[in-house]
Amino acid sequence: MKAQAVQKLDLAGCQAQLLVLLEEQFRLRMQHATGQLAKTSRLRTVRRDIARVRTAITVKKEAHS
Repeated sequence: MKAQAVQKLDLAGCQAQLLVLLEEQFRLRMQHATGQLAKTSRLRTVRRDIARVRTAITVKKEAHS
């Protein structure tokens, strides 16, 4: 997910996206642990997407304060 796409989301949308990404990260970690994960680079991508969304949430919360 691009940073511009995250910035366009509202706070609730960012939080929903964060939950989706965290669930995906969990599934990917389980697949990696059992040796079923073919694209290990997806772990890195999801981790960075989570960071982008968390940063956007922080910025949006500070803007409302």
